[in-house]
Amino acid sequence: MKLTTVTHVSVDGVMQGLGGADEDRRGGFERGGWALPLFGEDNEAAAFVNRVYQRADAFLFGRLTYEIFAGYWGARADSGDPVAAALNTRPKYVASTTLTDPQWADTTVLSGDVAAAIAELKAEQAGELQVHGSGNLVRRLFDNQLVDEITLLTYPVIIGQGTRLFPDTGPDTALELVDSQSTAKGVTIQVYRPAGRPQYATATPD
Repeated sequence: MKLTTVTHVSVDGVMQGLGGADEDRRGGFERGGWALPLFGEDNEAAAFVNRVYQRADAFLFGRLTYEIFAGYWGARADSGDPVAAALNTRPKYVASTTLTDPQWADTTVLSGDVAAAIAELKAEQAGELQVHGSGNLVRRLFDNQLVDEITLLTYPVIIGQGTRLFPDTGPDTALELVDSQSTAKGVTIQVYRPAGRPQYATATPD
């Protein structure tokens, strides 16, 4: 099973609280809802996201993103929205050591050794397993080399605070560009595949 991550980020890499003012105020974050005004005016970005969701065979979430999605998309099962249709009709997996009774239909909780459980899931099934948001989980998947493809939607805005997709320190990864496009409203969309360790310049004698 191919594991892809889909992340909406600002130019300075922030992914926290993109959808609503009160979506995620951890760490005193006060600039929530930064992506929605831009996304709402961008038909090209919306069409791309709709296509991404529709091609998924299953979804994987961290606990916080799962609860946000379940509260919003889970309540829109009959809305006719293509994103809601995909999320409400396909299997969902959530990585959590505390969630015991998920209310969103067709949800399986992965606890214990999450990396091993996801590796087993990838080995046993076919199709595409998508991770939306879920920053902590995405970083963990990278650490365990479980990501096959990365999609970044970068919005033309600098947030200046908040949790970024990648931390200040962590493993290094080279990326192979698979696809790149930009919308008329300024959202850039890049698709990458991890390509091992980066190459670094070597010191040369004076």
